[in-house]
Amino acid sequence: MPIYKSDTNGSRGFPSAFIAVGVFVLSVITLFLPDASQDEVASLLRGSLLRPFVLAQEGLVRRSIHAEDTEVLQRRLDSLEVVIANSNTLAEENTTLRSLLLLSNRIPAQYVAASVMRPGTPGSESMFMLDVGTERGVTDDSPVIMGQGLLGRVLEAQATSATAMDWTHPQFRASAMTVDGTVYGMVRAAPGRFREADRLLLNGVPFHQELGPGVTLVTSGLGGLYPRGIRIGVVIEESGSQEGWQRSYWLRPFVSPGEATHVNVLVGEEGEFRDANSWSEGGPQVQGPGAAPQELAPGTSDTEATTPR
Repeated sequence: MPIYKSDTNGSRGFPSAFIAVGVFVLSVITLFLPDASQDEVASLLRGSLLRPFVLAQEGLVRRSIHAEDTEVLQRRLDSLEVVIANSNTLAEENTTLRSLLLLSNRIPAQYVAASVMRPGTPGSESMFMLDVGTERGVTDDSPVIMGQGLLGRVLEAQATSATAMDWTHPQFRASAMTVDGTVYGMVRAAPGRFREADRLLLNGVPFHQELGPGVTLVTSGLGGLYPRGIRIGVVIEESGSQEGWQRSYWLRPFVSPGEATHVNVLVGEEGEFRDANSWSEGGPQVQGPGAAPQELAPGTSDTEATTPR
């Protein structure tokens, strides 16, 4: 029986050399092709022969990004744990001091996270939908906040959804004040030529009170619609129009409606979020209908009991 011998120097060497020469010729031709043709060839190669390598590279990049995000989230979690641990003692001290001073406890704000959906129909540019409703405690006129700034309020709440408007709506109104509570006014929307040019206008400021650029305006809690202390915007400049003995100021809002994707809706039981006194440090606690009168502390007169603390 003859011995089998593999031919390594014969016919197999020629195809390998031919393939190498062909690849070299194609690469030289590709170098002299126009830019548009080179892009097409590169796209074809990435989608066919180089597809597995491209997918592997994308997977490695995603893993590196996820690893960095995990480290950042872990650092934030550690920081939050430290803050929570330190706030426990502060809460106990606050409760003790309030009991010694005979002050009522503040009602904490309650929020419900929601996602924003824009209808996208003509005439509804200042409207948006929320994926939460009355089942989560959302009611009509519930304030909507984004990034610690006022976005708008709920117009109509259904079981699992709600319709709301932002501050660019023509019917938007909010009672505002400076942070120190010395200047009050009414804020309304002032539409511009383009949606990016929409601003807020502060009206009703007494003529003898002036506001400089950079002054922060927050909700005053008057009217019972928005609780006290929600940031609205900062003063840009004084408006040219003056009505009688009043001044007007242009405001730059803290919240841009076009960037709203995830928001917080303020909720409360039996409309507690509408009570401005329950959200502020001072002011008497308003009792509901039929509530029993509060008992006076020993040595406290009726006048002292009704005086805001």
